[in-house]
Formats: sequence, structure tokens, C-alpha cells
Amino acid sequence: MTTATVPDATSAERLDIIRSARTVALVGVSANPLRSSNFVAAYLVRTAMRVYPVNPAYDEVLGEKCYPSLADLPQVPDVVTVFRRPDAIPQVVEEAIEVGAKVVWFQLGLRHDEAARRALDAGLKVVQNRCLKIEHARWHGGLHLAGFDTGVISSKRHRPI
Repeated sequence: MTTATVPDATSAERLDIIRSARTVALVGVSANPLRSSNFVAAYLVRTAMRVYPVNPAYDEVLGEKCYPSLADLPQVPDVVTVFRRPDAIPQVVEEAIEVGAKVVWFQLGLRHDEAARRALDAGLKVVQNRCLKIEHARWHGGLHLAGFDTGVISSKRHRPI
């Protein structure tokens, strides 16, 4: 039996998620600075969002206490960003539903339509195959073609997010 593809969040929906998010859990984040999850975390800890690293393999990532699971977080995250293998996504989605998260965000290269459908049916918003750091920087006005903040100071007025 084939499942219909879950529609992707629109650009406006992603902007709304980023504007309203105050807390983000990074599930599967790595302490290794060569991993993309660490690069994303390094960017997000410099934003107004409260970042909660989630990985049972670490006590700390980027100076932030690392939690073994979503259930161990001190507060419910608005966004649960997933940096895990595709076969681990359904379990992360179930945990996100159990703790009461509002959004599950599957990073670049990650798509799992069954888990996404489960999240949508439970009332969560879903973003698949998108990078939270790139989307945030895109709306913040600091996105370079390579996906990082250029640090260039400009007189151009940036839209608030």
C-alpha cells in the first residue's frame, strides 16, 4: 500500500514557525564541530531561541547541558529538530507528540512521510528536508550562498523576524 506524500510546509508557514518559536530541541545533535548538527547548533545558540541539545551520548554540547531525551527537558520545546537517521524519525515524532511539542522539523536530507502524517494527525506542524539554520538566516537577512552569516554590515534594512 502506498501512502500519499505529505505536503511540505510553505515558505509562509516556515516563517511563522520561526517567528513564534521560543525553544528548540536539537535531537541527535553532535559535539563534533565537523558535523552539520553542531554547525546548526552553533548558529542557533546565538539567536533569541532557547536551545536544548538532546543526545544521550553527551553531557554538554557547545556549553549547553545535553539531555538524554525530550522527556528530560526542563520545558516543552516549541520545535523539535531532528538530526537522526530516517529509521529513527518515527520514534522522535512519538516523543515529540508525548511531550506536547508544536512542530517537528526534519533537517536537510530527511523525509519520512509516515512519521510526518502521524505528527500532522496529532496536531503538530511538520517541516521536512529543510535546515532550520538556513531558514532562520534567510528570514533574518544574514544568509550567504554557502549558508552562513557573512558578517557584512549594510545600511540595508532587514526585516524583523
